[in-house]
Amino acid sequence: MADRSESAPQSLGVAAESDRRESGRVPIRMLVRDLGTGGSFEPADGDLALGGVQYRALHPPVGSRVEVRFLLPGVDAEIRAGGEVLRVTQDGERFGVHVRFCEIPIEAELAVARFLQRGER
Repeated sequence: MADRSESAPQSLGVAAESDRRESGRVPIRMLVRDLGTGGSFEPADGDLALGGVQYRALHPPVGSRVEVRFLLPGVDAEIRAGGEVLRVTQDGERFGVHVRFCEIPIEAELAVARFLQRGER
């Protein structure tokens, strides 16, 4: 039997959350800023869900809070949200950062929900 630890992503985890989702995920390009470093926004590819995002990065976040920005088709304003890092996994040379939205305006949350609902049809 092969050793699964060699091929499976490893959790570097803050808090291991269940992988159950209330909604589907949609690929998205976003800008991410690690609030622990106070640096500038960096582009990242990942997935958008109703309660947060998952993105891939070359380095894990320093802090437990990030800020994300992204555009959605049919929405005039940029979506901005603050989030809490729930878990960090490592898959090869990349890190998967799993974020739950903590600070997101209700209008933005509704826009995300509408976008995801259209994408699931």
